[in-house]
Amino acid sequence: MIETTIRCAEATDADRLTDLIQASSAYHGEYAPMIDGYRVTPDYIAGHEVFLALDPATDQLLGFYGLIREPAELDLMFVADEAQGRGTGRVLIAHMLEQARAAGIASVLVVSHPDAERFYLRVGAERVGTFPAHGRITWDRPELRFTIR
Repeated sequence: MIETTIRCAEATDADRLTDLIQASSAYHGEYAPMIDGYRVTPDYIAGHEVFLALDPATDQLLGFYGLIREPAELDLMFVADEAQGRGTGRVLIAHMLEQARAAGIASVLVVSHPDAERFYLRVGAERVGTFPAHGRITWDRPELRFTIR
């Protein structure tokens, strides 16, 4: 497990978050249209609860998530390719659940990348449906829910 520090994102982190998204190997090939041209902006950070996972020794960005409170949804979650399988995702989910619990949120919806569904199920989400393909996204995506206890 990688030692991780979690902190709130700042407007100056926007390019760094965009770079992490664009570098994600999960969105190469058939899934590339999902992030084509996508940018995290300072306005996105100002309007959402965005938290970063950093290596405290190097300040390397290991991952991040964006939480929408109303209606509660895990809007974005990315873990750097080199940090996957090393506990970063679990740390981010645990932090997100703590934030939701503190805000009095009963459940958090996730519309998942198809290949990430197994991860979300392992960390406590349950499958509740399917988000149908639309627009440039030509594949169905799993809908999951975290129930806050």
